[in-house]
Amino acid sequence: MAGMVGLLLTAGGAAAFDGTAQGPYEANALTPPANVPGAPALRPPEEAFRLGTRALRSGETEKGLTQLNYAAAQGHPLAQWKLARIYAEGDGVKRDDGKAFDYYSKIANSHAEDYPGTPQARFVANAFVALGSYYLAGIPAAGVKRDPTRARDMYSYAASYFGDADAQYLLGKMYLDGTGVSRDARNAGRWLTLAAQKGQFEAQARLGELLFRGDDGVPAQRARGLMWLTLARDAAAKPDDKWVVELQEEAFEEASGDERAVALKYLEGWLKMSARR
Repeated sequence: MAGMVGLLLTAGGAAAFDGTAQGPYEANALTPPANVPGAPALRPPEEAFRLGTRALRSGETEKGLTQLNYAAAQGHPLAQWKLARIYAEGDGVKRDDGKAFDYYSKIANSHAEDYPGTPQARFVANAFVALGSYYLAGIPAAGVKRDPTRARDMYSYAASYFGDADAQYLLGKMYLDGTGVSRDARNAGRWLTLAAQKGQFEAQARLGELLFRGDDGVPAQRARGLMWLTLARDAAAKPDDKWVVELQEEAFEEASGDERAVALKYLEGWLKMSARR
């Protein structure tokens, strides 16, 4: 063995494939035959996402979904969110809440600790809100059982960590209705206030009614409640928002002239403060 090692170390050269001498560490470069294709270059997921969204805007649904699926498979959170919304709404595809749930779950699992100030943070927060709503209702066809406690956890995380107004509203509503939690009007009011101050009109409506009527641990503030209800009514624009209009009209009819006048002053102050932001 020692002799073989010595021979390898002291050899001055070796024969090449064509019989010519070459140095101990030299080797002729080997290239693949010209007719063998190389591996295709991988597209950046951001590029695929842009192409996908552009195709969808142009009505090229199949092309758009192909690009978005590619980006989503590479872990692109906005592509995953876009696909989740497409399947949740049945936008150009058959509605599939199970697929939407899976895409939202991927976002939540991979980006839960994203810094709240990043551009994609609102999409991550929205994924938690969507998951909360799915847990609240359940998806029997996809094997997702109704779980109000899990729903509260989803809303709570988005409301606390990301400061998401929709999550704060939905969490406040759970406490107000006693859904999956012990009813707690005071705690509900805290969450509704946070969302209402950010302009979430449904929270403004629920908070307005809570303050106008009063509740356990929440003394009535009728003028303040009427102000919030009026703000909410101004933002209610869809047929499904009829309940907001009805709450405001009922409170306005019950309010005294003085309460209406004070509510108007509150409203003017709120609008001035909002204009300075």
